[in-house]
Amino acid sequence: MATPPILSWEGLGLIQGSGWLFQDIDLHIGPRDRLALIGRNGAGKTTLLRLIADRIEADRGLRSVQPGTKIVTLEQDPFFRGYDTLLDFTLDGDDAPPQHAVEAIADQLGIDLSREADSASGGERRRAALCRALASEPDLLLLDEPTNHLDLAAIDWLEGWLQRFTGAFIVISHDRTFLTRLTRATLRLDRGNLRRKEVGFGGYEAWEEQVYSEEARAAEKLEAKLKIEAHWLERGVTARRKRNQGRLEKLYEMRAQRAAMLSPQGAAKLKVVADDVKTKSVIVAEHVTKRFGKGEDERTIIRDFNLRIQRGDRIGIVGANGSGKTTLLKLLTGELEPDEGEVMLAKTLTGTVIDQQRSLLSPEKRLRDVLAEGGDWIDVRGVRKHVQGYLKEFLFDPGLVDAKVGTLSGGERSRLLLAREFARKSNLLVLDEPTNDLDLETLDLLQEVIADYEGTVLIVSHDRDFLDRTVSVTLGLDGSGHVDIVAGGYADWEAKRKRRSAPSRAKSSAGSGTAPPPPKPKSTKLTYNDQRDYDLLPDRIEELEAAIARDEAALADPELYNRDPDRFAKLTEALEKARTEKETAEERWLELAEQVEG
Repeated sequence: MATPPILSWEGLGLIQGSGWLFQDIDLHIGPRDRLALIGRNGAGKTTLLRLIADRIEADRGLRSVQPGTKIVTLEQDPFFRGYDTLLDFTLDGDDAPPQHAVEAIADQLGIDLSREADSASGGERRRAALCRALASEPDLLLLDEPTNHLDLAAIDWLEGWLQRFTGAFIVISHDRTFLTRLTRATLRLDRGNLRRKEVGFGGYEAWEEQVYSEEARAAEKLEAKLKIEAHWLERGVTARRKRNQGRLEKLYEMRAQRAAMLSPQGAAKLKVVADDVKTKSVIVAEHVTKRFGKGEDERTIIRDFNLRIQRGDRIGIVGANGSGKTTLLKLLTGELEPDEGEVMLAKTLTGTVIDQQRSLLSPEKRLRDVLAEGGDWIDVRGVRKHVQGYLKEFLFDPGLVDAKVGTLSGGERSRLLLAREFARKSNLLVLDEPTNDLDLETLDLLQEVIADYEGTVLIVSHDRDFLDRTVSVTLGLDGSGHVDIVAGGYADWEAKRKRRSAPSRAKSSAGSGTAPPPPKPKSTKLTYNDQRDYDLLPDRIEELEAAIARDEAALADPELYNRDPDRFAKLTEALEKARTEKETAEERWLELAEQVEG
C-alpha cells in the first residue's frame, strides 16, 4: 500500500504580473522524498517553495498537509537585520529550536554564534541559518541554494547530515555533485508546468533531453513551428551539452599533459627551460611564502610554494574558508607581494576579474547600456557583434535588450555580468566563485565559454562538478600553508587528500603534488584478517574510485537514457553500489589505521 503524502497541492495557480506564473500544478510530497527542484532563473522555483511553506497565498488550488507536519525553510538570503548576534537569529520566534540543539550543530559546523549579525560574513550567516533549520527537527525541509557561501568542509558535513535525515526535503541548487549524491527524484519547473520523474539528479539531464525531444516531435506533428521556435533556448542547451562532452575529452588531454609535467622527471625538466613569458609561461611562482600576524599570532598562509602556469592552463583553487584561497589568488595575480620568494608575471598579461559583484550593476540601466553603452553593437574580444545576438548567446531573450537591470532576477544579473566581462579583451581570466546564483543551463554555458577562452584561467570555487568539468590543474589548500598541486579537477584532489590522510603515508613536500606513496607498514597489533584488510583496502578504494568515475562519465551521455534505458538503469544501480562500498571501505580502513597508530 502506497504511503500517503505529507503535503499536497492540487490545481495550484499563481498570477504574477499580467499572467500566470503557475497554472494547474499538482504536487504530492512523500514522508521520505528527496527531491531536486530544477528550472532556469526566473522560472519560479523559490516562489514554489514559498507556496509549499504557506508563506504566500496562491490564486488557485487546494493545499493539504498531514496534521503535525513541521515544515522548515532555509532561505537563500535569510533576513538578519534587527538581530544583535547570530544566536539571537537562531532562537527567535515561537517555533525556534532548543538552544542546546542549535549549539550542538554550530559546534559541528565550526560557527561562533556570538558573532554580531551585522558584521558576520555570508558564510557565517549561512551556517547560522543552517543551525536554526536543522535543529528544528522538520518533517519537510525546503532548501534554497543551501551550498551558497559554504566552504567544502561545510558542504561535506551538510551532505552527511541530509543522508542521515529521516524526513523529506526539496532542494534548489546549482551544485550538481550535491544534487547527484542526495536526490532520488526530480521536479522540473518549466514555463509554468511542473513534471516529476522518479530519478535523482544523476539521471535528470538524460530525462530532460527526452522531454525536449518529445515536445519537439509533438510540435512538428501539429506543424506548430512557432512552438518549436519558442524552444530555441532549450535546443541550444541540448547542443551545448553535446559540445561540452567533446570539450571534456580535450580537457582530459590537457590534464594528462600537466600530470607528466608535474611528475618528478617533468618538474626537473621544467627548471632548465628558458623563461620565455611571451610563449608559454605566464605566471611563475618560486619558493613563495606568505604570513599574516606578528609574534604568537603569526600564521603562515602559504609556505614554499612553487608553480609554473602555462598559457592556456585552467587552474582551480580549492580549500576551506580561511585556508588561504584568496591570498594565493592575489599572489598569483600580483595584487599581493610574498614575504619570501618571487612571483613573475608575463609583461603581456592583461586580466579580467569576474567576482559576481552584480550589485555594481545599476538597476536603472538597460541591458544595452551595460553591454554596448547604449548602442547596437558590442566589441567581443576584438569581434564586432550585434548586442541582441550577443544577448542570445548568454541565454537572454533578445527582446530584453531595452529592459532595465532592476527587473532581472539575481541569477540573470549574474549572467549579464558574465556577458559583459567575457566581452573584454584579455589573456588572463580570474573567476572568484563564479557559479553562485547561476542556474544549471548557465553553468553549461559558462563551461563552454571557459573551454573556448584562448588565455589562462584562474578559478576559485566550491562547486566540485564545475571544477571537474573546467580545470586542468587544481591547487588544494589545507590551511597549514601547504598547497597540493594536482593535475585534474576537484575529484582528483579529493582522492589524493584521502590517500594522504593515512598516518602511514609520508607527507608530500610543500608545493609538490607528485610524491609517491611509501610501502604500507605491517603491525603486530592487528589480527590476520584486520592486517589483510589494512593492506588491501587502499587498492580496493582506488579501484572503486576509478569505477565511480567511469560510470559517472557514462551517465553524463545525454543520449544514453533514450538509446539504452536498461544500461542506464544498470549503471545507476552500479554507481550507487560502488559509492556505498567505497564509503564502507574508507571507514573500515580508517578504523584500522587508528589501531595501527594507537
